[in-house]
Parts: sequence; structure tokens; C-alpha cells
Amino acid sequence: MSPAPTNELGFKPPDGGWGWMVVIGAHISIGFAYATPKALSIFFNDIQLDFQASYSDIAWISSIMLAAMYAGGPVSSALVNRYGSRPIVILGGLMCGASMVAASFGNSIIFLYLCIGVIAGCGLALNLNASLTIISKYFLDKRPLANGLAMAGSPVFLCFLAPLNQYLLDKFGWRGSLLIIGALMLNSCVAGALMRPIGSCNASSCAQQQKSEEQSNNGNTKKWKQICGSRAKKILAWSVFKDRGFLIYLIGNIMFIFGAYAPIVFLSAYAVSHGVDQYSAAYLLSIMGFVDMFVRPGTGLIANSKWIRPRVQYFFSFAMVFNGTCHLLCPLIKNYTFLVVYAVFFGVGFGMVFALIFECLMDLMGNQRFPSAVGLVTIIECVPMLLGPPTAGLLVDIFGDYKYLFFLCGTVIVTGGIFLFIMNIYNYHMLEKERGRQPNPNHIQVVGQGQGEMLNILNHSFLTKESAVPEIKDGSEPAMC
Repeated sequence: MSPAPTNELGFKPPDGGWGWMVVIGAHISIGFAYATPKALSIFFNDIQLDFQASYSDIAWISSIMLAAMYAGGPVSSALVNRYGSRPIVILGGLMCGASMVAASFGNSIIFLYLCIGVIAGCGLALNLNASLTIISKYFLDKRPLANGLAMAGSPVFLCFLAPLNQYLLDKFGWRGSLLIIGALMLNSCVAGALMRPIGSCNASSCAQQQKSEEQSNNGNTKKWKQICGSRAKKILAWSVFKDRGFLIYLIGNIMFIFGAYAPIVFLSAYAVSHGVDQYSAAYLLSIMGFVDMFVRPGTGLIANSKWIRPRVQYFFSFAMVFNGTCHLLCPLIKNYTFLVVYAVFFGVGFGMVFALIFECLMDLMGNQRFPSAVGLVTIIECVPMLLGPPTAGLLVDIFGDYKYLFFLCGTVIVTGGIFLFIMNIYNYHMLEKERGRQPNPNHIQVVGQGQGEMLNILNHSFLTKESAVPEIKDGSEPAMC
């Protein structure tokens, strides 16, 4: 698989330099985005007792937060395209900090849905998409490694936030804890400051150019509407739904996202139900995060190898099946030692999937279409994100046993991984077939816009010398060589 063409961006990504500072900023931003909804589960038992809520009710807090984070994808992508990553990440950090502080004064679970779920979730959406987009602009050859290091922010933050939240809960209660977490989340603003614009046309100059274009067309309403229409079309990029590879990726991801977060949300409560003390139960999340911390960059290195990178979509399928199998085996565990083993393998599977999940999308779409594609993916995935944990919590309410939620999540994820594996084989076969039907073999073509760097297929023309055909004079035939 050859890397996606650099001319999609109009410049050659540096693959280093200040890009590594951008990776640090993305590491912090993504860390808060993914770790916060998981680490907040430490407070759920106390919140549940205060508000007399059910397991399903309390699971909606993380679900709404994650769903808002995913649903805000297109808006975040549009804002990033217009203003660049730096101001958007800073804005997201301010929203997250303010919402957590406001939630600490809440007197109803609906108020927590609004503050933690909606407002903080939208702030995390701004952080996540802006961070992923700027990495795709700074890196090309080393992009899997950069993505792995940035996505490692989730387990690193989870590793420290889980025991920290338990400590804060014991000292200050869940209200005081949310107040302190709100202050910590303002560090996303510092992360955003590291995201310096790159390229021949950065966000500010592009914005100025767009403003001047609008001013010059003020006198012509028709042209102004055409410009607005073309911009909207570029932001939404509905044409990606005609891409077979994108649709396969999307269906598989929807299945994974449905079952991905419920085991994390209920892991501590599951351990407590088996007689484990609260601190040890919280450390299960830390163990998972600690393992995940090393798995993500390691997976990035493996995915960047010459043997794996052409097959990164299959590697992603394997990671999903491994993750789901861990959940299917979890209900067989009856003591804390084996729960630790489960947390280790869960960290391995979860880390592999999330180190590859956006790399696979970049691989399919290419750098040019990635910002719009990731926005559409995240807004569609907000539905399974929203329904997954509450559905699992409902099973606990109905049967009074956690094993059914693990069976549900494991089955859905394994099915999604098998679906991706089979359908990617079909997709690559069809692309090879379509390439063979191309009418003009002497024209260099790319199948799809970044359609799997495996699928950036070039139909090379064979350059041969022109045979000189002698002129036919006096009816004589040309000489045969």
C-alpha cells in the first residue's frame, strides 16, 4: 500500500518537527475526550443513591455525553475547516470546564444530562475532531504512529483519572469532585495552543480569502448562493456514501460502538457486586488504561510496518473480534484475580481498536475527504453510542445480573468484526475487478479518493519507443523488422 498522495493537501506534510508538539496537544485533548466519560462512572453509585435513579437512568449520563461528542462531528469539522484546529480546541476546553463546574451544583439527574451530557459532550466533540484533523495534516508516512501516540491519551488519562476520581469522591463527594475535574479540563486550552496551523493556506488566510470572495459577490445574489451551496456540499460531503469501502467501515463501526462502552461504564459496579471493595474496583479501570496506554502506540508501530499497513483493514477486524471475545468470556469470572486478567485483555483489545479506528478511515478516505468523512461517521455513530449503555443497564434492571450485558456487547462486537473482515475481502475483490474493466489503461488513475492506501491503485502505462514506420513510396510496402 502506498501512502495517500501528498497533492491532496497541496503541500508535503513534515512528518515531524513541530508535528510532535501537535501530537502532545492532541494526546491531551483526546485523553480528556475519551477518558472523562469512562472515569465519571466512579461517581455513578453515589449519584444513583442521591437521586434514587435506576441503572438505566444513570447510564444515560455517559451515553448522552458520548453521543453529543460524536453528534457534534459535522459542526466541529465545519468550524475546523473555517477557523483551524487551535481556536476550536480552546473553545472546547472552555465548554468542558464550565459545564463540569455547573454540574457540581445540579439538583436533578436531568440537570446532569444537560451539563455533563450535552454541553460537555459538545465541548469534547470540538476537541476530538480538531485534534484528529490537524494530525492528518502534519503526518503522512508516520501517520499511524502519530495517531497511535495521540489516541494513547485516552488510556493514559483513564489510568490516572479512575483512582483520582475515587480519591476525590472520598474526600469531597461527587459534587466537589466535578468542580475539581472542571478545573482540570481547562488544560485542553493549553493543548489547543500547541496546534499551530500548517500549509500554504492556513485557516486564517483561507477565512480572509473566503470573506473577500463573499464581499466581491455581494452584488450578485445568484453567485453568492452558489458559493454557499458549494461550501455546504464540501462540508457535508454526502458523496462518501457512494463509496463502498466507507459504507462497510461505517456498518462495522456502528456495531462496535454499540457494545464498546457499556462494559467500561459497569465494570466497577460489576466488581463490587462480586464482593470487591470500591478502590480495587476503581483500579480495574486503571489497569485497563495502563495496558491500553502501551498497546495504542505499539499498535501504531505495527500498523506502520510494511507487512501490516497494506492490510490495516483486516488488522482492524481482528482487533474487534479479540475485543468482543473478551466480553463474552467475562461472565465466567468469579474472583478479583481473574477480573484483573480480564481488565488486561480488555485493555489490549480496546487499545488495538482505537489505535486503528481513525487510521482506517484516513486510509479509506485520504487526507482531503477525511475531515468531512469523520464528521459524518461520528454523527451517525452517536445513535449506537447513545443507546448502548442504557440498553445494557436495562438488562441489569430486568435480570438483576451483569452477565447479560457482557454477552450482548461481546456478541455485537464479534459480529461486527467478522462482518468487516468478510466485506473487506469482497470490497477489494470488486475493486480489482473494476480496475480490470477500465477502458483506458494508458491513463494513470486512482481507484477512490484514498480508498485504502492498499487501494490507491495506479494503472501504469508502459512507455515504449514509437516504432518508426517508413513512408510508403511508389506503392512499396514498409520494411519488416
